[in-house]
Amino acid sequence: MPHFDYPWLLALAAMLPIAIVWLVLRTYRGRRARLERLGTLSVVLRLVPGTILEAPRSRAARVALAGGLVGIALAGPRWGAGRDVVRSRGIDMVLSLDASLSMLATDERPNRLEQMKEEVRRLREMSPGDRVGLLAFAGRSYILSPLTVDQGALDLYLDNLDPSVVGEAGTSLARAIQQGVDLLSLSNSGTDKALVLMSDGEELDGTMDDITAQARRALEQGIALVTVGFGTTSGSTIPIREGSVTAPKRYDGQVVITRYHPEFLQAAAAAAHGTFIDAAATDKAGKIKSALSTLRAQSRASLGAESQVARYQWFLLPALLILMWDTLFPERRQPRSGAPKAAMATTAILAAATASGCVRFTSDRGAVDAYKRGDFLQAAAQFRAAGARGRDPTRSYNLGTALVGADSLETAAEVLEPQTSAESSELRYRALFNLGEAQLKRGIEQPDQGAREAMQAAAAAYKRVLLMRPDDMDAKWNYELASGGASAREQPQNAGALGQRQADQVLGTAAREERDTQAKKQQQNHAQPPPNGKDW
Repeated sequence: MPHFDYPWLLALAAMLPIAIVWLVLRTYRGRRARLERLGTLSVVLRLVPGTILEAPRSRAARVALAGGLVGIALAGPRWGAGRDVVRSRGIDMVLSLDASLSMLATDERPNRLEQMKEEVRRLREMSPGDRVGLLAFAGRSYILSPLTVDQGALDLYLDNLDPSVVGEAGTSLARAIQQGVDLLSLSNSGTDKALVLMSDGEELDGTMDDITAQARRALEQGIALVTVGFGTTSGSTIPIREGSVTAPKRYDGQVVITRYHPEFLQAAAAAAHGTFIDAAATDKAGKIKSALSTLRAQSRASLGAESQVARYQWFLLPALLILMWDTLFPERRQPRSGAPKAAMATTAILAAATASGCVRFTSDRGAVDAYKRGDFLQAAAQFRAAGARGRDPTRSYNLGTALVGADSLETAAEVLEPQTSAESSELRYRALFNLGEAQLKRGIEQPDQGAREAMQAAAAAYKRVLLMRPDDMDAKWNYELASGGASAREQPQNAGALGQRQADQVLGTAAREERDTQAKKQQQNHAQPPPNGKDW
């Protein structure tokens, strides 16, 4: 259905024609009154050939029509689905973040860990085109997120980053650098790579030689290393909360004082010919961005969120043509020479400027045609014959989609599931949406126990869709239906019935539930003590 950005401006579509007709007729009456003051109208007509004495009804109608079209265009009409191509430039960057207990020290407000998270958020705002991977390290290093431009996923992991994420307590800078180099080495994007290590520099599990050896390995791999410090050399205690009681961390009966150690971070940066940013520096994110400004970025194009296409030009262009015609061909008995040629040339230019692009067809045209006809079984058979279960993710997605249409829901789920991890964000989004639809249909058709499981799977799929496309109204509705469980058995009659406020609440609930799930998983981790017993 058409949608208007400014529906209250639709009143202009009615008011402008009325005002224009009144103005044209008033101008005509004024001109006739002036001619009557000169003398008898018949005499004036003989003295000034070409003078029009009749009311310009056709001109009033033309200009009024143009005014109505302009009023509709100003209201911002939209219909049809479309996506904008978002173009950006960026590098591949891995953020290796210290999640050891010492990062809970309060010598930075509110603590070192939260200060580090804030700098990461600011750095990502400055570098929207970068592919970013997240590592968390303490005694060992763990990959939280591979290289991605998915801001929602990065926010999710960053918000839940705390010492419970890591499986082994302590601090090992050498392992953090090693893991970051390994992750960046897997990328073959052709752009430059950077590893940003953020820590308080307190090395408890390794030596200076271990750290510099891994830093030199980063240099050999062509990876720019930036080390960033947090904390103070005077140090602070580590508050540990147990139940409702918060007490400082103790080791061998003594209160632990954790201190910032810049020497390890300086040594790593020097060995890799990189950059060291001291904990006392302000605007750390800006300094990191400046240090990486010389790296070679890569152009990237991605599809934005789906939205209705603006169609104001469909009304504005005819209005301009009508006004142009009225200007070039006024109500005269003898039109000006050359006007028709000028009008034809201008019309041709405008038509060329507003021509739409051509339509591309897929190589599996027969299967696509069968799908459009509603013959889903034939479409699935043709996609399968074309090798959809092979290495082509697009064909596999097409096969799964056809199976959903044919109600082969279990097989469809099996085919679509691998595509939810595809490299293409667009393909990943579509596969997740259709997988959710397959599970939703299963939940409606199956008995109670099976229905609950299918509904939970559908809700999980649509939750991931909403994290990728927060404005997807269909996904919001389906998520609400699936999260209702076995009691929601009927398909919605009108997906547009979901109000904007309800949709925002659904999206907020999905994001909160996902964060709660991640937090619970992290809280279930029990960090193993390091061999030397120092677990901060």
